[in-house]
Amino acid sequence: MMIAEVSKKYDLSPDTLRYYERVGLLPNIHRSKSGIRDYTEEDCRWIEFIKCMRSAGLPIEVLIEYVTLFQQGDATIDKRKQLLIEQRVSLLQKMEDMRETLERLNFKIESYEKAGVPCEKKLTKTEN
Repeated sequence: MMIAEVSKKYDLSPDTLRYYERVGLLPNIHRSKSGIRDYTEEDCRWIEFIKCMRSAGLPIEVLIEYVTLFQQGDATIDKRKQLLIEQRVSLLQKMEDMRETLERLNFKIESYEKAGVPCEKKLTKTEN
């Protein structure tokens, strides 16, 4: 699959895909004899993984470390697992922070709604 197709399929710019390749997130992208990138199914699975992890907030540096460890083989399984566990802890903390922020927003919105209703009722009262 050519870069334009991959870009469209995964909603990533060609520049982003090239960047991922340049920093080592997408290692060994197959190229045609003329040097044009030709993404394989395996490459696309890596893109899906990277996109999922990035949308969860994992830093590029962590993903680079993960891919580097992965390329080193089974001897790094424990290190990769530990890296993912650390990122899960971080993500859970972010989720908790977001939950607290949501609660605060809900409280503020309710406060405005409670204060706004009496004021609006005063505006709609007709004087006799």
